Parts: sequence; structure tokens; C-alpha cells
Amino acid sequence: MTISRDATIHPSAVIEPGAQVGPRCQIGPFSIVGAEVRLGADVLVKSHAVVTGWTDVGDGSVIFPYACVGEIPQDLKYQGERTRLIVGARCRIREGATLNTGTTGGGGVTRVGDECLIMTGAHVGHDAQLGNRIVLANQVAIAGHCVIGDDVVIGGLSGIHQFVRIGHGAMIGALTMVTNDVIPYGLVQGPRGTLDGLNLVGLKRRGLDRTEISALRAAYTALAGGSGSFVERARALVENAPSAQVREVVEFILSQSDRSFLGPK
Repeated sequence: MTISRDATIHPSAVIEPGAQVGPRCQIGPFSIVGAEVRLGADVLVKSHAVVTGWTDVGDGSVIFPYACVGEIPQDLKYQGERTRLIVGARCRIREGATLNTGTTGGGGVTRVGDECLIMTGAHVGHDAQLGNRIVLANQVAIAGHCVIGDDVVIGGLSGIHQFVRIGHGAMIGALTMVTNDVIPYGLVQGPRGTLDGLNLVGLKRRGLDRTEISALRAAYTALAGGSGSFVERARALVENAPSAQVREVVEFILSQSDRSFLGPK
């Protein structure tokens, strides 16, 4: 066990032998930190939270009461293999959220990037790969093997099917079931999620100028109509991709997909 001298640990907390607790960490009452856990600097584990398994938590992250971080996968094929969860820096894992370690069949690592907000009751399943600055609203369920790009926002009570990819900057509305891949900057809404345009609010907040947004809108229009399949329309955009954002969308569509794509209405 390695506990920094300037860490603050409540007397009722349980720190199992082998745990690594970094500088200025604060461990609240009745919380548990497991034997294979490594907490970076300035991590705050509030009361009644559990951090267990082979789990790394990055500097400055906060784990709120009753969250369970690093438990075994919810996968019937799991047989006790030593797999891992990595949480980035400055994440906020709110009350009752659950994040599971990976499985050997899925690469062995569940990963959450930096500055993510995982709100009350949200779930991150085994082998999911989450980028940076992601927001999972209350009760969002991310199934196993999903890949979620940077700056994605997923509305409350939404579910993401296993193996689905959601591209950079996309937004998923509340109460939505997403069963297929979502292009970067896409906007998905409805109970059985459909691609309903671009996340224009998110694009403007990130400071894209009008020229870049206009190029994305033109590309979306080309994807939504015309002859051929969705993928064939994307191929037609390759030579006429005027911006980095359009190229990103095209590359996403032309890359390997296990779930196909949500096409435009």
C-alpha cells in the first residue's frame, strides 16, 4: 500500500493493502478503495463510494456517493480474468454511476478520457472506449464495446447498443435508443434514434466559423439524398471534402463498422 502523506482519509474508510493513493487525495467516510486501485493526485472519493478492481483514476477526478467504479463486467462469459478500467483526469462520476472493467475478448480495458461528466445512475459497460469531454446525462446506459468520440453529449435515459460508435461532437437526445453508428457532429433524436441533422449548437459553441459549418451542411445534404447507398454517397465526397470536419465525417463512414450507420431521414 502506498498512501501519500498529505492524503486525507476518513477513519471509517477502507483502503485495502496494495492501493496507491496520490498526493492530496481525500477519501470520505464509509468508502472503499481496492487493492489494485491507483488514485492520482487530488482525487476526491466521497462518502459511500466504491473504487475497486484494477482501476486507475486520473488527477483531479471526483467520485460521488454510491458510485461503483471498477467492478467486474456484466458479461456471462467473464470468468474472473484480470482486466482493467482507466479513468482520465478531472472527471466527475456522479451518484450511483457504474463503470466496469474490460473483458479479454474485448481488449481487456475500459477507458474513459479526461474531463468527462458521468451523471447520476449512468453506466459504462465493459471494453467501452470513451474520449474526452463527454457528457452522459442521468441514467444513460453505454453497452459493451462502444466507442464514443470526444465532445459527445448523450441525453438522459438514452441507451447505446453494444459495438456502436458515436463520432466526435455528436449529440444524442434524451430517451433515445441508438442501435447503429452515428456520424461525427450528427444529431440523433427519437425513441428509436434517427439521424436528424447536425449538432449545430455544439458546432457553434466550439467556435467553428460559418464557412466550416456551411461545408458540413452541404456534405450532410449530399449524404441525405442522391443515388447509391449511404456509404457510396460518402465515397463520392472524398474528392470534394473542403474542410477537416467533412473529411472526418467521410473517414468515419468509410472505416470499419460493426453496426452499420444511422442514415439521415
